[in-house]
Amino acid sequence: MAAQPRIYDSDDEEEDGLRSYEPIDLLQDAGINATDIAKLKSDGFATIGQLFQVSQRKLLDVKGINEAKMGKLLQAGKKLMPEKSGFVSASTLYQQSQSKIFITTGSKQFDQILGGGLETMSVTEVHGEFRTGKTQLCHTLCVTAQLPRYRGGGAGKIAFIDTEGTFRPNRVAEIAKERYNMDPEDVLANIIVARAHSHDAQMDLVIKLGVLFADPDEGPFRLLIIDSVTALFRTDFSGRGELSERQQRLNQHLVRLVKHAEEFNIAVLVVNQVMADPGANMMFGSGMKPAGGHVMSHGVHTRVLVRRF
Repeated sequence: MAAQPRIYDSDDEEEDGLRSYEPIDLLQDAGINATDIAKLKSDGFATIGQLFQVSQRKLLDVKGINEAKMGKLLQAGKKLMPEKSGFVSASTLYQQSQSKIFITTGSKQFDQILGGGLETMSVTEVHGEFRTGKTQLCHTLCVTAQLPRYRGGGAGKIAFIDTEGTFRPNRVAEIAKERYNMDPEDVLANIIVARAHSHDAQMDLVIKLGVLFADPDEGPFRLLIIDSVTALFRTDFSGRGELSERQQRLNQHLVRLVKHAEEFNIAVLVVNQVMADPGANMMFGSGMKPAGGHVMSHGVHTRVLVRRF
């Protein structure tokens, strides 16, 4: 049996304090059939909280879940985690916010711009033209997210969805060894990578990650990277009259990313492409704007433009 990759911080008690979710398997203790729980998990529901993050219509879309079963599920979920389905005090929210982690980007100046680093429970977008360091930032964060928290890291694993063939394991290994004196093999073993070739595959991978993030034997995960988030949507919906459907699908994708970030206390970094902005004033701007329109701008918490000078 192969040895487990090393996590660069192993304070289990502190890790338990960061967990704000309960696995959906606990519903079995409340009388929910194991078969129904398995059906929910196959559809991407891995925690009790996720039952309250979607509409009832979405729950009814799960194969084998009818209105009677849905009612039992929600009732059991409310009993086990009442705070997920109603009001909570502001002090409770404040205490939950103290679990946030700021992951260093490897640059003190960049960390200051971000308010301390890449924030968990949040989605950060980085956009810019070709060769402005976006993918280099992703590679660096694949390393720093594994650092102990006292060194500015997240002490966790990384999930990387590659839509443009940009992930370079050799570059990650170089950064780990040369900049942070970390074992390259351990660092690479803590990163899972998937190559997506369509927007459907990209969305499906994010749904499946929800189940993985909730599995205590697989984590903890602290960072999800998508490079690039809009490329496949732009490719798959390139025809005239397809813009509305593309934006609807992109919005669904971004909503799922936000829910993952909040539920699992992970940082989500999405790299975005830029496109020509005919209405821009070239005297004061670059003449470029991030792809995705208003859906993208409203779907993330922080937006960062990187450019060459």
